[in-house]
Amino acid sequence: MIKKAEHVAMMVTDMDRSIAFYSSMFGYQVRLRGQNAVREMTFLFHEDQPGFEIELIRDLQPMENYAEHGIVNHLAFTVDDIEEAIRHYREKGITFKTDEPMPALDGGRTILFYGPDRELLQFVEPGER
Repeated sequence: MIKKAEHVAMMVTDMDRSIAFYSSMFGYQVRLRGQNAVREMTFLFHEDQPGFEIELIRDLQPMENYAEHGIVNHLAFTVDDIEEAIRHYREKGITFKTDEPMPALDGGRTILFYGPDRELLQFVEPGER
């Protein structure tokens, strides 16, 4: 039985750039970084999100062309106040795909934006659960 989501893995082209992005923008920290014969990998954690990590993967020799939106369609981050989050991250240089958040099925709101490798990211202000 599945107990929880543990991590999401995303393909990146520049490990240092991606680590810097997730650290400076969202407060993630490196837990483990290393490589094997074909890949460099980094696991990022956030002190306020125990039990969930982001795994960044960089192929040392790219094996294929990845889709424009990456191997993962998107990674969503929960926020308490989406308007506040939009203001805060716009000041840090994030450009959002839309000017305003979109309504979600649960009555909440969402907004999409891109990470440094055009990985699709999302803020979610949950509605009723």
